[in-house]
Amino acid sequence: MATEDKNRATAAAILPLVGGAANVSSIAHCMTRLRLGLHDRSLVDDEALKALPAVMGVVEDDTYQIVLGPGTVARVTPEFEQLVEEGREAAPPQAAVSSDDLAAQGAAIKAQQKAKNATPFKLFLRKIANIFVPLIPALIGCGIIAGLNGLLVNLGRLPAVTPALAAMASGFMALIAVFVGYNTAKEFGGTPILGGAVAAIIVFPGVANIDAFGQTLSPGQGGVLGALGAAVLAVYVEKWCRRWVPEALDVLVTPTLTVLISGLATIFGLMYVAGEISSAIGTFADWLLSNGGAGAGFVLGGLFLPLVMLGLHQALIPIHTTLIEQQGYTVLLPILAMAGAGQVGAAMAVYFRLPRNESIRRTIKSALPAGLLGVGEPLIYGVSLPLGRPFITACVGGAFGGGFVGLFNQLGDTVGSTAIGPSGWALFPLLDGNHGLGSTIAIYGAGLLVGYVAGFLATYFFGFSKDLLTEFNVSQDPAPSTVTATGGPHPTPDTDTGTGTGRANGPDSPDSTDPGSPEKAPVRV
Repeated sequence: MATEDKNRATAAAILPLVGGAANVSSIAHCMTRLRLGLHDRSLVDDEALKALPAVMGVVEDDTYQIVLGPGTVARVTPEFEQLVEEGREAAPPQAAVSSDDLAAQGAAIKAQQKAKNATPFKLFLRKIANIFVPLIPALIGCGIIAGLNGLLVNLGRLPAVTPALAAMASGFMALIAVFVGYNTAKEFGGTPILGGAVAAIIVFPGVANIDAFGQTLSPGQGGVLGALGAAVLAVYVEKWCRRWVPEALDVLVTPTLTVLISGLATIFGLMYVAGEISSAIGTFADWLLSNGGAGAGFVLGGLFLPLVMLGLHQALIPIHTTLIEQQGYTVLLPILAMAGAGQVGAAMAVYFRLPRNESIRRTIKSALPAGLLGVGEPLIYGVSLPLGRPFITACVGGAFGGGFVGLFNQLGDTVGSTAIGPSGWALFPLLDGNHGLGSTIAIYGAGLLVGYVAGFLATYFFGFSKDLLTEFNVSQDPAPSTVTATGGPHPTPDTDTGTGTGRANGPDSPDSTDPGSPEKAPVRV
């Protein structure tokens, strides 16, 4: 089947299972997930959705999120949007009252879902993630080009081409503050282009002629943090102007005052303050890994999966971006990526410890390739998290992998990533360091191996109690047992948000529901 036909077939299979075109209120996608706003959540057939071959899992949050994986989701989403539009055009007119009732019901369900995880801090972190996640594709593309350019320069090949590659790789990073300002204003309810205009001041070469706090400013000072702060200030200034400026003068006065007031505050305050904070972040990251590399890596690698489940990993996104902007790569991501290695090792141990459970073993075999590439939902939601204790031992594997990479950072072999988003094997093209690409790849690859082995051994010997083995090491055919998977978003650096319920792929997965299957087993630790 042609790729386009396959993507359209996937979209066509999903649409009726989420209640049809009339039930879809919004459509968006991130790195791995198709995010849908739904009027009526009760119209969704969860079990049929997760049985689709292309669906890796589902997650419920303020939107209904269908995990399709990187690459696939970007191709399926346009097809899905087209099918929804065609369905709306073909649908007969509905009575206004039924539409209102449906919308009210959907709003109530959505409000209940939001209330579960709508703390002010987590909502703020979600806004931060929404600012930076759209930038990830450009970071990945430019990062890979930068790596290719560095390889060619080191080999002395194609000297006429490498300057062009350098321009392609560096152009986006030179103007990333503008994109951050644009997205920030959009996310906080202002006019996006005004946020971008104020943030553009930061990268304008002419700021080198300005003195602030007794120092001469430099273009780019403050970076993405300065751009974020400048755009937020611009939003508040704009909203204040909208309230007080007469409507007849609004089109002239509001944008002028917004750029003027927030621009002056940016030049004579935010750029200096944000520059100091950015420098402190870089200095602290270098100090942390230089002095406590193994211990710091152990803690970071071991805690990353729980941080993601709590939604706190989003706070790291601007830190990664700041480090990339300053140093050309983030030294934190390769360490955090070891959490995925621990998860893969744990899943492999589960496979060998449950030789009679055909259902879980099939889930592992189908999900393992995605796990190796850094897509964690299937293994997390379908294997380790429902079983409980293997999730903890997966964290142990991540800790040992992180400690290994951190140790080499402490010894002077820096391992970094030129972009955020991918992990696992998918991170290899984005690696960079201070001692050559070969050394960097070797250290990262060895770290993954340590994570695999540690996660496997910890899970094989300590991941199962006697009762857990008795319950799950039995044949699940023809009536698969069911396990409730509870938790947050997938523990990969995808920067996806949400809590909700994850489900494994396929009707034979350990959390699928069957009328004749036993009562759902609780999560066990």
